[in-house]
This record gives sequence, C-alpha cells and structure tokens, in this order.
Amino acid sequence: MASADLLLHPLRLRIVQAFLGDRQLTTGQLRAELGDIAPATLYRQVAVLVKAGVLLAIDERPVRGTVERTYALSMQDAQVSAEDLRAMRPEDHRRAFLGFIAGLIADFDSYLATGDVDLERDVAGYRSVGLWLTNEEMISLVAEIGAAVQSRAMNHPAFGRTRRMLSTVLIPTPPVPAPGVPAPAEPEAAEPGAAEQEAAEPEAAESAETEPTTARQGQEHLRR
Repeated sequence: MASADLLLHPLRLRIVQAFLGDRQLTTGQLRAELGDIAPATLYRQVAVLVKAGVLLAIDERPVRGTVERTYALSMQDAQVSAEDLRAMRPEDHRRAFLGFIAGLIADFDSYLATGDVDLERDVAGYRSVGLWLTNEEMISLVAEIGAAVQSRAMNHPAFGRTRRMLSTVLIPTPPVPAPGVPAPAEPEAAEPGAAEQEAAEPEAAESAETEPTTARQGQEHLRR
C-alpha cells in the first residue's frame, strides 16, 4: 500500500485516475489522454509510480528502436493506508483535496473540449444533496452505494459501454440545530471560586450533588 505523499501528489493522482476501470494503457495512450502534462514530467511521474509498485508493466513491445510498455494499476497498492490518513494534518488534506478537484476539472474540461456536450444524453452531471444522517445512517448509506458500485466494477469494455468516472465527496457541515429542533441549553456558568470551594469543603460539594435545589437556594441567599 502506497503512502499518502506518493498518491496524493496532483499529477500522480491524475495518472492513477486515468487507469481506473481496469484499464491498460501504454505511455503513448496516457500521454494523449493527459495532454496538458509535459511528456518529460509525465514519464518521470509514471516512473515513480512504477518503482512504488502502483503501476505494473504487463506488456512491452519494440517501437522504432525503443520499448513501449503497457501498464495497469495495482489496486491494492493504489490506496492510502488508514494509518497514513490518521497522520495527515489539515494542510495535508487541503493539498490532497485540491489535487483531487484539479483532476475533476481536467476531466470535465476534456469532456467540454469535445464540443458535443449534452448532459442529459450522456447521463452526466454534478449536484449536491444535503442529508440529515447519524454516523450509523451515513455508514449504512455508504455501504449501500459501495455494494451498487462494486456489482458493476468488474464490467469490461464492450460495445455500447462508456467509461464513466464516479467521484464522491462526503463533507460534514458545521453542526447546527435541525429545523424545529431546539438548540441545546447552554451550561450554567460556574460561580467564581466554586472549584476552590468544593476542594476545601468536600462534604458541602457532596451535599450539592445529592440536593441540587437546596444548594442553589443557599448560593442565592449568599449572593443576596
């Protein structure tokens, strides 16, 4: 399994995404697909992924005095480990997410560049949906989506089939009360010096725990 630093590099991430869908590509095909990346840079990043075992050379043939290799993706090595994810800092996630978004923009630009854009005909689109879900409900939803995707993940290229990129982004928004649900009550502020008083008078503190109404009345009397 590769490290986060290896896979979440913007260019290497795009190369890995180009192989998704059980694709096998030569460097020439990859260069044609990622034409905005300079050839020397592309070959260098491919070499890095090959050395790490993320890309596997599955075939080679001589072409005009050189060797043209065909590569495939090693899925088990093209994933960031859970340990690496836990170790990532906010700025690491920001950099990785920007790289991910840059790949989506490049793919969409390639689609637009065909000049024949019809989202309805091509069953394409982009949208956001807000859902109120507990963590357990979210995990269940992800499992359902994963099962639906996995059942089709082994489809091979065939007449009438188009390679489609399905990307998911799950972001919890800052917690706010749901409509119609009252916000939780603010905790009562502690009296100045309350901690010191409880430490000095443990019996009084215990009494306050067992008889909260009496304790509050006593405090109000002291304030008066």
